[in-house]
Amino acid sequence: MFVLGIDVGGTFTDFVAHREGNLFLWKTPTTKPPSHGVLQGLRLLGKRVERIVHGTTIATNAILEGKWARTVLFTTEGFRDVLEIGRQARPSLYDLFCERPAPIVPREWRLEVPERLDAQGRVVKPLDEPRVRELARKLKGKVDSVAVVFLFSFLDPRHEQRVRQILEEEGVEGPITLSSEVLPEFREYERTSTTVINAALRPLVESYLEEIAKGLNQGQFLVMRSNGGVCGPREAGRRAAELLFSGPAGGVIGACFVAEKAGFKNLITLDMGGTSTDVSLVQNGEIQYTTEKEIAGRPVRLPMVDVHTVGAGGGSIAWLDPGGMLRVGPQSAGANPGPACYGRGGTEPTVTDAHLALGHLSPARPLAGKLSLSPTLAEKVLGELAQKLRMDLASAAQGILEVAEAPMERAIRVISIERGYDPRDFVLVAFGGAGPLHAASLARKLGISKVLIPCYAGVLSALGLITADIVHNFVRSLLAPLGAVQLAKINALFAEMRKEAESILREEEISEERWEFFFSLDLRYRGQGFEINVPIRSFPLGGDLSSIIEDFHRRHEERYGFSNRNSEVELVNLRLRAVGRTEKPELPEASFLGTLDEAVLERRWVYFGEEGALKAPVFSREKIPAGAEIPGPAVLEGPESTVLIPPGSRAFVDRFGNVILEV
Repeated sequence: MFVLGIDVGGTFTDFVAHREGNLFLWKTPTTKPPSHGVLQGLRLLGKRVERIVHGTTIATNAILEGKWARTVLFTTEGFRDVLEIGRQARPSLYDLFCERPAPIVPREWRLEVPERLDAQGRVVKPLDEPRVRELARKLKGKVDSVAVVFLFSFLDPRHEQRVRQILEEEGVEGPITLSSEVLPEFREYERTSTTVINAALRPLVESYLEEIAKGLNQGQFLVMRSNGGVCGPREAGRRAAELLFSGPAGGVIGACFVAEKAGFKNLITLDMGGTSTDVSLVQNGEIQYTTEKEIAGRPVRLPMVDVHTVGAGGGSIAWLDPGGMLRVGPQSAGANPGPACYGRGGTEPTVTDAHLALGHLSPARPLAGKLSLSPTLAEKVLGELAQKLRMDLASAAQGILEVAEAPMERAIRVISIERGYDPRDFVLVAFGGAGPLHAASLARKLGISKVLIPCYAGVLSALGLITADIVHNFVRSLLAPLGAVQLAKINALFAEMRKEAESILREEEISEERWEFFFSLDLRYRGQGFEINVPIRSFPLGGDLSSIIEDFHRRHEERYGFSNRNSEVELVNLRLRAVGRTEKPELPEASFLGTLDEAVLERRWVYFGEEGALKAPVFSREKIPAGAEIPGPAVLEGPESTVLIPPGSRAFVDRFGNVILEV
């Protein structure tokens, strides 16, 4: 089977193709619009592909840049300002002049409809259909998308569904998004925000995916989602908000796939690209998920891989704040003009310029994407910065790397130490174009003894795309004391979700023997405002719920350091994760049979922080034989990433070509 993964990043678009046990990989600079770069990379392949999996930042960029569709919101009378009222949380507690992000839908386009359900889902006020028709007639030709969010519609969606029927009858153009379909669970503000974001993205995402599909004109086309799974373009467009964090999710999936082959199950992943760095934690082979995330200050409450992102990447710009302190990022030089050393007109020093000046990167061999680096241009912009800092060029360049690593270290502490995990019990998996350059340094700062650098580190997110399963998530809210809920009610809701999941999996032509269903409950102690997800071991539920309650107490204690077995446990949500297993590629084993000496490209001066400049061997990673052991200091240059091995560390190459560092 010929499978292709395409991951669009902020700087490069990565391609990984798998055919008959062989992997092929290449990069192209990310273009505007990104679809051009995707189709250009496909033309380089020139062969028919049976399955194409695409990871895109189109949804993320639209929200960050404020380039969404003109959207109107239909909501319950008296609730038009939910988007602005929010949770009354200040984004910056001590800033008297802080500004909250403007609502995606301006107030004049938030339309109130007389209707009302109570907290049990009973109709208090019938839907005012004439009012809906009156509003619909005023909208023709003025909006691109419609969101419908009614109070307590997650208990009874019929009012929302009827509004959609009326809008279609009245000829209102554009997609219509119902909150009862996007997020059928309680918490009005988060449900409204998520539904509005989904509606605002749908025209853009659907148009983009349609353009890609037409250009491909071959094989099965799948799209990566934030939940770590893939789906067809129709479902991806309909649930556009689920693409917001799909890029980082692909990297975590790829890291798990490679790490499992290498024999590691407890992982901290570090994905450092040109614009940002994403970190995530995997315990015993299980990816961590969350349903709480914000983008540009707006909450999105959907299932997603739990990834923490910081604005530090290879293209991050170094600058001085008004107090003369060195800062790095979040601004990035991107792919064009890129770092100064690219020779494309960049005039500000970046992390990549610092690596080149310190000898970590080679000016003699082009980077992935056929980019040749200019030390002269890098030293020019770094020299100007060093002069302002009153230090030598090497110290300034090393300072840039130290400052860039500080938020990465903090991010890893957030996902590990602050959640009760000891990072020393985990292996750091470093990938992305820049990740392997910083891996050893970060591992030492965190006390991590082992680092895994995958053979395909620079394109691991694209590899993750072709190893991902088809995944769909479903949720139903049921707020009640767990002990008071009838098992029949829980089983009926799970059966309803499973039926919906089976319908979608059949539509995507996944055979039944590849189906898997994972059931879980969101539980909390009475009075809490947050939940813990507890998996259910078997379905349908039988007997009592004592084992589930005990699991909840244990998980609460693991996460927060205590449990309260005398407190009543409340049920909040029922969740179903439906999985359609896909065919996984086989990783080819390292094929080079020569000696380690044959892999040496040169010996050059390389700067290693406190150790200073040392003469270090530089190896071609493609020519390093399996089983090789390389002591630091050394540099391993690959086609899409470079590994830095500091003094005192040792590197081992396994049979798949992965590098395992002992730091």
